[in-house]
Amino acid sequence: MDQALNPDILSRRKRKTALVVAAVLATLCAAAWGINRVVSPSVDAGSVVLAEVRVGNIANTINASGIVIPVHEELVSSPIQTHVAKVHAKLGQQVKAGELLLELDNRTIVLAMDSIKEQLAQQENRILALTLELAQKRKQIVSAIELLELDLQATRVKLGRYQTLRKAGGVSAEDLLTAELNVKRTEIQLRQQHEQIDDSQRVTSSSIEGARLQKNILQKQLQQQQELLAQTQVRAPFAGMLTWLLADEGASLATGQLVAKVSELSNYKVEASLSDFHARALSAGQAVRVEQGNVRLDGVVQTILPEIQNGTVKLLVTLNQPSHPMLRNKLRVEVNIVTEQKQRTLLADYGPAFNGRGPQDIFVVRDGMARKTTLNIGASDGKAVEILSGARAGDRLIISDTTRYKDRDSIRVAQ
Repeated sequence: MDQALNPDILSRRKRKTALVVAAVLATLCAAAWGINRVVSPSVDAGSVVLAEVRVGNIANTINASGIVIPVHEELVSSPIQTHVAKVHAKLGQQVKAGELLLELDNRTIVLAMDSIKEQLAQQENRILALTLELAQKRKQIVSAIELLELDLQATRVKLGRYQTLRKAGGVSAEDLLTAELNVKRTEIQLRQQHEQIDDSQRVTSSSIEGARLQKNILQKQLQQQQELLAQTQVRAPFAGMLTWLLADEGASLATGQLVAKVSELSNYKVEASLSDFHARALSAGQAVRVEQGNVRLDGVVQTILPEIQNGTVKLLVTLNQPSHPMLRNKLRVEVNIVTEQKQRTLLADYGPAFNGRGPQDIFVVRDGMARKTTLNIGASDGKAVEILSGARAGDRLIISDTTRYKDRDSIRVAQ
C-alpha cells in the first residue's frame, strides 16, 4: 500500500514550482518590456528641449544680416591721373573740417593753366587789335565821306551853272549830261562809303564777338583747372575720423580713384542684406529690430536699394538711437524686419523642430507620452512661433531636432 511522502520532499517541490513560475513571469515581463521598447522608444526629458504653449503677442519678422555704418560718410577721390606727393595725416585720426590730408602732384594742372593763360592773352590781344582796326577803318571811311561830300557839293554847283547856261545856249547838251552824271556818280560813291561803314562795323564786331566767346570758354577752362588744382590739396570735407587713407607717397592714382574716407562716428545706421525672395514683403517705413548680443535697438526701413546683386537685396535702416554706445563702425548685427503684428495668440519658443509656416508634425507631450500631432504654424519672429491650431495653452512641445523619430507616431518621455 502507498506511504505518505515526507513533508520535506513536499516543501522542496512547492519551492521548486514557485521558482519556475517566478522565472516564467520574469521572462514574460522582460519580453513585454522589450517589445514595448521596440514599439514605443523612450527619450530622457533632459536630452530634448521642451517648450510650453502660452498666450502672448508676436511680430512676424524677416531675418537679415546687417552691418553698422556711419550716417554721414564721404569719399574723397583723385581729380586727375597723378601720384601722391606728400601725406599729412594718419589713418584713424580725428580730423577737422578743411584739414589737409594729402598733397597730390599738380604739375600737369599748372602746365595746363599756363597754356590756357597764354591763349587768353592771345584772345585779349586779338580783341584789342580788331577794335583798333575797326576804329582806323571808320576814321578812313569818314575822311573819304567828307571828301566825297565836298565833291558832291562842287558837282551840284557845276550842274546848276550848266543848267542856267544851257537855257541861254552857253553849253552843249553833252556837257550838261556829263555834269548830271558826275553828280549821280558822287552820290553813289557817298552812299557806298556809308554802307562800307556799316559792313565794316558788322564784320569786325562779329570777329570781336567770336574772340570774346573764345575768351569766355578759356576762362571757364581756367576756372576748372583752378578747381582741380585746389582738389590736389586733399582736405577733410567735415570733422570726423579718417577711416581710410592712401598713405603711400609716390603711389600712382587714376582719375576718380579713392584716396581718403572721412566718417562721422557718432551717428550710425544699418545696412541689411537678405534674399531677394523676401523683396515683395519689404517696404519703406516698416519697423525693424536690430539685435547684438542682449542689446536690442528699434528702427525703421529708410530705403530699399533698387539693385539686386547675386540674389541679395539691400536696405538701409534708420535707428531710433543712432548714437547708442553699443554701435561701432562695421559691427555685424542681426536685423529683424517686422511685417505683421499678432495680439493674444498661442505661442511656443522657436526650435529646430519648426520649419517655416503651415501644417507641421510636432511631438506634443501629455501624460509622459509624446505623440506626433499636426500643428498649423503661423507667424514667427525667430524666437517664438504662432500656433494656429493643433495645440492648447499648457501643452508641452518637443522643439529640438526629432528627425530620428520621424517614422514614430509616439515616444515615451522619461522624467
